[in-house]
Amino acid sequence: MGLRQLGNSDLLVSPIGLGCSQFSKRKGPSGKKWPLLEDSEIVKIVGASLNGGVNWFDTAEVYGWGESEKALSRALENVGSLKNETIIATKWWPVFRTASSIKSTIDKRLSALNIDCIDLYQIHNPYSFSSIRAEARAMVDLIETHNIRYVGVSNFSAKQMRKFQNELSHFGYNLVSNQVNYSLLNRRIETNGILQTANELGVSIIAHSTLARGLLTGKFHENPELIKNKQGFRKFSKSFKREGLKMSWPLIDVLMNLAEKYQVTPSQIALNWLINFHGDLVVAIPGATTADQAKDNANSMMFELSKDEIYYLDKVSTLFKT
Repeated sequence: MGLRQLGNSDLLVSPIGLGCSQFSKRKGPSGKKWPLLEDSEIVKIVGASLNGGVNWFDTAEVYGWGESEKALSRALENVGSLKNETIIATKWWPVFRTASSIKSTIDKRLSALNIDCIDLYQIHNPYSFSSIRAEARAMVDLIETHNIRYVGVSNFSAKQMRKFQNELSHFGYNLVSNQVNYSLLNRRIETNGILQTANELGVSIIAHSTLARGLLTGKFHENPELIKNKQGFRKFSKSFKREGLKMSWPLIDVLMNLAEKYQVTPSQIALNWLINFHGDLVVAIPGATTADQAKDNANSMMFELSKDEIYYLDKVSTLFKT
């Protein structure tokens, strides 16, 4: 599966990237959702991703308040990756801040990643004390001082995404991406305008939570006792309760049957659907806490579901989407 153009940019990314929230070293708001990963394991995860054809990594300031960025940088250096050949995306945390901190904190981001320029810098969510206009202008300044190459957003609505694009266009720049929750079990972006607006604007969708917190692997359906060991508050959601598992079982059954046909895993089927159903519009950033998981993610690019299979998954998934 070839590289894809990310939005209206010259960034060519593999359809599957690696989400790096799990490198947070159990610090920050996201860190407690993951086990503590030692640097040696992170090196294996990054190495397995690169060996599998993944050429980009997505992290964020809030992932351990810089710990994920630092761990990713150390891992890339350890495996001998040339950073100028690897695409790195990170995010500014806007909550309780103004747009001025986009520029005042950029040196910390560059230092944590040990690079001179960030390929894709994203606003992590729309909840800051500043306007979209102010945030867009700050991002433009970072482009023009060569601190970043391209601008993305995350968790923005269709209206917010369009407004951000409009503000950037005044300076001759484009919004490249919107990173949102999207999977076979969460397809809200198909009906709330985000997907349609992205398509109209030439903005790529970067899908996170691609396996619905592990539900699409099928392991919790086959062995519900595993839910007790799952970290984070999301294990208490309806999806992980008996009725939720029963509701999503028909979809999991289809994933398992297709996995057997292709001699792959259910998660690989789910990821393959995600990066192909909308052509080149959607790319995905599943996480991984082991090298085997990273290899599994990357290998989802190594086969191709038929059109009939893709549309059948769409039909079955639509019955249970949220």
